[in-house]
Amino acid sequence: MIGIIDYGSGNLRSVYNAFRYLGADVKVCETPEDMKGAERIVFPGVGSSRDAMNGLSERGLIGPLLDNITRGVPFLGICLGLQLLFDTSDESGGTDCLGLIRGKVKLFPGGEDMKVPQIGWNTVNIMNYDCPIFKGIEDKTYFYFVHSYYCESAEEEYTAGITEYSASYTSALWKDNIFAVQFHPERSQAMGLKILENFIKT
Repeated sequence: MIGIIDYGSGNLRSVYNAFRYLGADVKVCETPEDMKGAERIVFPGVGSSRDAMNGLSERGLIGPLLDNITRGVPFLGICLGLQLLFDTSDESGGTDCLGLIRGKVKLFPGGEDMKVPQIGWNTVNIMNYDCPIFKGIEDKTYFYFVHSYYCESAEEEYTAGITEYSASYTSALWKDNIFAVQFHPERSQAMGLKILENFIKT
């Protein structure tokens, strides 16, 4: 069973539907009890870092989430689900995150031709072809992005993919059983579904 974390502000329905389309058994997890028995965990991300961390805390999900990851349960973070893995985010005046990856989440500097947020298709430069979720995915494949903040990792050895948008940033990472992507695979057509299918098989 794949447990999809509901922290109160995530757009999890499209992620839920994508996994169901792929034939996976999926359960929305709003409480620690819901997470029991999950063989994989997905953290879909929409909203602010602070709201998400507050939502996790209020529902008592931070401890069980970290316990499952520590036990080796495969985890997939999507968009905000990637950003929350880092130490801190500059969003909302500064937010402490989960601290599973050393680094910081920063606001895009933007520019004349670089509107913030980044909305639309962009490429991922694959840095680690051994990463299981990239099996069958070519370098510089396009995926769909929607975000104003980007991840600056202090542990580059875990960066599995890099994207350029007014900054070069970690758009995919892999650390043991932890996988995460900045883009939205559930909105990235065939290649996005391939990412989710690969995660199911981890």
